[in-house]
Amino acid sequence: PQYYNSLVMLDADGEALGVYRKSHIPDGPGYQEKYYFRPGDTGFKVWKTRFGKVGVGICWDQWFPEAARAMMLMGADVLMYPTAIGTEPHDATLHTAQPWRRAMQGHAVSNAVPVVGANRIGHETVTEVGQTFYGHSFIADQQGDLVESLGAEEEGVLVHRFDLDELDKYRAAWGFFRDRRTDLYGALTGGK
Repeated sequence: PQYYNSLVMLDADGEALGVYRKSHIPDGPGYQEKYYFRPGDTGFKVWKTRFGKVGVGICWDQWFPEAARAMMLMGADVLMYPTAIGTEPHDATLHTAQPWRRAMQGHAVSNAVPVVGANRIGHETVTEVGQTFYGHSFIADQQGDLVESLGAEEEGVLVHRFDLDELDKYRAAWGFFRDRRTDLYGALTGGK
């Protein structure tokens, strides 16, 4: 059998809209997923829900700006990233909570889109050292500013309201998509 790290997108009424399989698979201390998950074969997904078009990446996908931009080009109104990230078992001094958050805030800024980052909390003793998942779930607005957030050990649900028409106007005013130079992006796909 083949295993994928996957999610099912549910609409507000509970209807299953489809499956996304995680595209980027990490391989490092505490995150050795290449040993049991295959890279996703669904491509990036954006679903039209009752409340807007939602693009979703899973955990390691959030570190790749190409994934965020691809979902935006597919029409996303918001980007969401469910994650399970925490301390680094190989280096107790390395705490990546802020870079984790800043990377997604950068997606918000450079794509003029709200971004939701959901992360687990708690300690898990899988190895001798174990791993503590650092929470810090948040919602950032289209400027990358945090509008809702939880702390390192807080459980909860974050909710924020956005005006999609205003977001469209804001995005158009910046011109990020209008001024793209796809003729220069060959290196992103292995070309020149």
